[in-house]
Amino acid sequence: MKLTFKDLAIKVLQEARRPLSVDEIWDYAKQKGYDQDLSSAGKTPVATIGALIYISIRDDKPSVFGKTGYRPTRFYYKPIEKEIQLEEKAKPVREAKRQVANSELTKKFTFIEKDLHPFLSYFAFNFLHLYTKTINHSKSKRDEFGEWIHPDMLGCYFPLADWEDEVFELSSKIGNVSIKIFSFEIKRELNLSNLREAFFQSVSNSSWANEGYLVASEISNNDEFKYELKRLSTSFGIGVIRLDIKDPDSSEIILPSRFRDTLDWEAMNKLAINPDFKDFLKRIKNDLSNKEVIKEKYDKILDKDTLVSSIKVE
Repeated sequence: MKLTFKDLAIKVLQEARRPLSVDEIWDYAKQKGYDQDLSSAGKTPVATIGALIYISIRDDKPSVFGKTGYRPTRFYYKPIEKEIQLEEKAKPVREAKRQVANSELTKKFTFIEKDLHPFLSYFAFNFLHLYTKTINHSKSKRDEFGEWIHPDMLGCYFPLADWEDEVFELSSKIGNVSIKIFSFEIKRELNLSNLREAFFQSVSNSSWANEGYLVASEISNNDEFKYELKRLSTSFGIGVIRLDIKDPDSSEIILPSRFRDTLDWEAMNKLAINPDFKDFLKRIKNDLSNKEVIKEKYDKILDKDTLVSSIKVE
């Protein structure tokens, strides 16, 4: 009997009866020969398994997958959760996060991810011609949809300045206004230790949009990391943006996203449980109806000098 990747993950977690990372799930499957039973092979099986598990946790109600631990995150089969020995589970998230945070004290970071939002707004407005909106995650109902629900920031490209009025009005009548919605996941840094988890988070939160991006201010130059980053980007269509906090004009797209012609309306409907996301959609509708973008209703665009002075770099 042929297996899907989801079937394979469930089969492995049922048998292992303990939380496993995505790499451990695939290693176990290969040891048992289950990889030979897959209905489709694919060039990036580990990435495929990770993405489908995270999307299942986000979208399926309820999901058969549970999540525990931090760097690496491990997964277990929820129907047998009570039978899993506690000592075999990964470290609690709070403890693991504290250890990671302590290790980062030796690094040069003197800012948090939230401090990067104005840099992304500046880059998106000046170089991608987008109006952005920051999403407050605390307003989301995490108990209903899991930990990873919303992107950190949204962006919208309006065709108003590029299209003649007659073209825009005709497109509106036939329901084909070419706005483009972008979704961004922001990290302070990307390296081998956090790449896979950050990327799967971006896939889970941004694959509904026309374009999705993973954004960071520090991106590793390690050759193995760069190969894996490019492989994941190519496989899932998520682009990568590097923010330059010393010179915002030098920020750049280092890997382009793959444009999607259609939006995932079902996913957007779930995201609309967040008031900020819902307000963003209303704002787009109003601006299109009025044929005028009210810039003040979106994230404020700071000037370059203000941005640079907002973050202390050691």
